[in-house]
Amino acid sequence: RKNTKRVPSFRKLLRTSQIKLDNKLKNKQYKQKSAAKKYRKEQKKLREAVRDAISRKPFPLEECKKKQVARKWEEKEEEEEVALPLDMMDEDDLKLMEDLAQKASFLTRDLSSNEPVHVKKRKHESVIEKYEKVPRRLQTEPEKELIHLLPIKDKSGIIPQAVEKPVLNVAHDEEEDTEDMEEAEDFNEEPLPVLTPEEMAAQRRQKLQERKMHIAALASAILSEPDSNIKKLKELRAMLMEQDPNVAVIVRKLVMVSLMEIFKDIAPSYKIRPLTEVEKATKVKKETQKLREFEEGLVSQYKFYLENLEQTIKDWKQRKLKKSNVISLKAYKGLAEVAVKCLCELLVALPHFNFHNNIIVLIVPLMNDPSKMISELCVEAVKKLFKQDKLGYASLGVVKVISGLVRGRNYDVRPEVLKVFLHLRIKEVELQKDSEDIAPKKKFMTYKEKRKNLSRMQRKWKKAEEKLERELLEAEASESKQKKLKLHTETLNIVFVTYFRILKKAQKSPLLPAVLEGLAKFAHLINVEFFDDLLIVLHSLIASGDLSYRESLHCVLSAFHILSGQGDVLNIDPMKFYTHLYKTLFSLHAGGTNEDIEIVLQCLDVMFAKRRKQVSQQRALAFLKRLSILALHVLPNSSVGILATNRIFMQTFPRMDLLLDNESQGSGVYLPELDEPEHCNAQNTALWELHLLQRHYHPTVQKFASHLIAGAPTEGSGALPLDLSQRSATELFETYCMKGMTFNPPVASVTSRRKDTFLQMDSFVDEELNKQLQQHISETVASKPLDFAKHLKESSLA
Repeated sequence: RKNTKRVPSFRKLLRTSQIKLDNKLKNKQYKQKSAAKKYRKEQKKLREAVRDAISRKPFPLEECKKKQVARKWEEKEEEEEVALPLDMMDEDDLKLMEDLAQKASFLTRDLSSNEPVHVKKRKHESVIEKYEKVPRRLQTEPEKELIHLLPIKDKSGIIPQAVEKPVLNVAHDEEEDTEDMEEAEDFNEEPLPVLTPEEMAAQRRQKLQERKMHIAALASAILSEPDSNIKKLKELRAMLMEQDPNVAVIVRKLVMVSLMEIFKDIAPSYKIRPLTEVEKATKVKKETQKLREFEEGLVSQYKFYLENLEQTIKDWKQRKLKKSNVISLKAYKGLAEVAVKCLCELLVALPHFNFHNNIIVLIVPLMNDPSKMISELCVEAVKKLFKQDKLGYASLGVVKVISGLVRGRNYDVRPEVLKVFLHLRIKEVELQKDSEDIAPKKKFMTYKEKRKNLSRMQRKWKKAEEKLERELLEAEASESKQKKLKLHTETLNIVFVTYFRILKKAQKSPLLPAVLEGLAKFAHLINVEFFDDLLIVLHSLIASGDLSYRESLHCVLSAFHILSGQGDVLNIDPMKFYTHLYKTLFSLHAGGTNEDIEIVLQCLDVMFAKRRKQVSQQRALAFLKRLSILALHVLPNSSVGILATNRIFMQTFPRMDLLLDNESQGSGVYLPELDEPEHCNAQNTALWELHLLQRHYHPTVQKFASHLIAGAPTEGSGALPLDLSQRSATELFETYCMKGMTFNPPVASVTSRRKDTFLQMDSFVDEELNKQLQQHISETVASKPLDFAKHLKESSLA
């Protein structure tokens, strides 16, 4: 028979009576209450069991079971009494129960108790009375301690478990403790050997020598066989945690430097990438597996080493002592300096290796460190990195971090941080040079070698192969050049964004001179769209009067770099910049401003040599005259550079020899203090300063002055030697620099001058003697020709 029962529909469920739903809810609540009650009872029994287990007097296991059974029967009787009141019992049953109560039955007697049968249970007996009834015993034996275990639960209830703990002889232990105490006191009473300062120094030298030998042994083992001894790097790195306070600082410094040199030597010339899961699962040769293990260990130890260096610097920054207190706070600075040196070396030496970007992130903020030594170390390291970086990856990473640092510090950084941008290799000439260096050089056979070694058909094939190889090399070189040009473009964009932010938001910042100097160097690479706005900003900065003469010179140089490059197409008259430079020239002298003559020489080169078609004769004459006056007030290297610039003026612009002629006349009078070069009437003066410079104590200044007085000829008696004529003004300024406070060129010594004097005197005496001898011979021949001939004949026969 089939089951015809159907699932109740939704409508039928809706018709369910409310009483049934209420009953279901009550049943559910009752179950919850009973479960909670049951849980409370169990918890109560557990607490009682624990309380009994903690009691000092242990009960035997059988006795506990008997008590549990008796308690259970008592509870059962009470429940029956509650369940069946006497009113509901029959008279016969009640009489029977009373009779049974007078008899000794197993139902009313606790079999485990020693009490009489008819004694009733006292439920309300006080605790004190129970305690008083316990018999007193003399404590002749030591009381046994118990180790309480987890209780057991069965049908009868919870049974506590305990094990006796063996009690040791307390007196014996106390005697041993007293003996130990006496021995310790005796040991403490023995005085430690007091070392003299000489002995302490000798002991320290011995320890230090042992550590040095250990470091040297580990380092030499790693360098001799890096593949097999890579695990010794961990042992050497563990010495960074040297705990002996006498040698801790020196040993840590030595280990830092040793690890740095080791990593520089054993690091490969490529970046090690982590292996994928597929590569790890693939079986490889033993050599490949060995190389993988070496690379993995090298990267791991290199990472830990860099973390140690970083932690050393952080501890010094936070003035944080370690728990061991082995090294004092004062010594942390020396450790931090060594750590920074190691990071700087690794930054420059391993730009291609792993974690280079992490080193950049560590080093760049330290360029702005309050410690002058640490900031200079980091700045020099970044400069070296820029100078040697041919591809541009490392430079791009550093420039990004510097830009973020400047913006994050709200332009409150040292100017040296921005001045490192000046060392970026982002010129077209260097791009071409670098591409030539990077491009592989292929050596092709000459025609004679082909003719000598190859047949006619081989020469034909060889010619086709060489042509194909040349095309491939050209394509590869152009590809690398495009890649590098892209990197340099991205780097320059970040540099210019940083510069423009400072020009816009922080014009009174100390970073402004560095910004103007950077714009002066890279202005020819700026997009033409920004030229007009940038020139307006530069002129407003000069006109504000807030700039120093050096900053204004950089403004002028930036403006003319813009106008001499792509700015030639712009129709802009830079007369105001010419006027400002002309006015600034007399701010320079032989003191601290002498070094800024180099900026002036660069400005003059861009303003006149590269824009000679846009410069009038009056302007050129005015600058020539004022520069000649300035040459009298500066150091010799500046005088040489200025005179070299005047030489270019006289050779580039016509009729500059007007200032060499005293008899030429013109309209007006020369106004030397007027700051307008077009209206100072410079054609009505003369270069009388050259005659003073001709008697200058510096020989090179004398040569240039004499050359200019002669009209600056390119050849002839008044021409300059090739070593002077082929150099630019800035090169001559650097060549004859006197930073070392020494005369350049060096003055001849006294002995050499005396020797030259004696040689001149000897030659003079020889010439006089020869003259007198010739005169005597001529007189003798004239007076006695026959005797002289006879004398010659005899001397020839002899």
